[in-house]
Amino acid sequence: MEFRLDEEQQGLQDTVRRFCAARFPAEKIGERCSRGVDGAAWREMAGLGLFGVLGGEGLGVVEGAIAFEQLGAHLVNGPALWTTLAGRYVDGAATGERRAGGIADADADEDPILVEHAAEIDALLLLRADGVYLCEGSDLPRCEPLAPLDPLTPVGRCDALPSGVRVGSVADAAWLRRAGTVLCGAMLLGVSEAALEASRRYALDREQFGVPIGSFQAVQHLLADMYVRTALARSATYAAAAALDDPLVGDPLRACAAAKLLAGEAAVENARVAIQIHGGTGFTWEMLPNYLLKRAWVLENAFGDSHAHALAIGESLEGSLA
Repeated sequence: MEFRLDEEQQGLQDTVRRFCAARFPAEKIGERCSRGVDGAAWREMAGLGLFGVLGGEGLGVVEGAIAFEQLGAHLVNGPALWTTLAGRYVDGAATGERRAGGIADADADEDPILVEHAAEIDALLLLRADGVYLCEGSDLPRCEPLAPLDPLTPVGRCDALPSGVRVGSVADAAWLRRAGTVLCGAMLLGVSEAALEASRRYALDREQFGVPIGSFQAVQHLLADMYVRTALARSATYAAAAALDDPLVGDPLRACAAAKLLAGEAAVENARVAIQIHGGTGFTWEMLPNYLLKRAWVLENAFGDSHAHALAIGESLEGSLA
């Protein structure tokens, strides 16, 4: 399959990139750690149509992937992914008036139950085996704030999830999981790209023995591997988005699993290598790779980790052979 962005899609990509660069600059990332969602930036995101991208006329998962790739690359704060998924179920979500969180597998017997952005959401979407459930207002679970792994992704712990009101079918829940998997993969792709770009810039600027460290073959090999991982993740992510928009393109289930698997591996490994290339400062709070790795770990475990998706691909292939 040959996939190229058309003129409108390129315009969307450029618009979101410029917005994120202006509102969420990498050099000020430390200032965002102790703050909640920037209300002004959130309204601007809504004004760009980012939260309604899955339900807009002429838009789809491909456009969602284009937008969320940039949100991932710039480590944007807030529950943007779930607010976008909740657009058709939560009044005001698509327009940015309300924020939504979610649990992708609300049937899982896990302890503790963690809700991202628990203190900042107005609704909670629960994806269960028998459909989509919505919790709002007084039905929202009471969550105890915890110290988050990613300082830009606050979490709360609750003892039990409420029942909620059923607002979607089994098919709706399955589609939301797949769309969420692709958008999460797009954010991981963005993290992978940001790690590569940060490493490239540092390798050109940092000098050792009178020359940039990017001239050393060992560093060049690391950067080349980062590029290959990013390219593979990009190909898989956009293929999965296209398959969700048009199932005739390919098997959506297998494509989504492959996208999340490759994008997760690319983001985590590229962020680790970025820390290595940056040397002794790479893991400090002042440097971007520290934040990229932590966001990659969080996203890697959302909508199924690499192990779960590898098993899903294997089962799919086994079924095809049978």
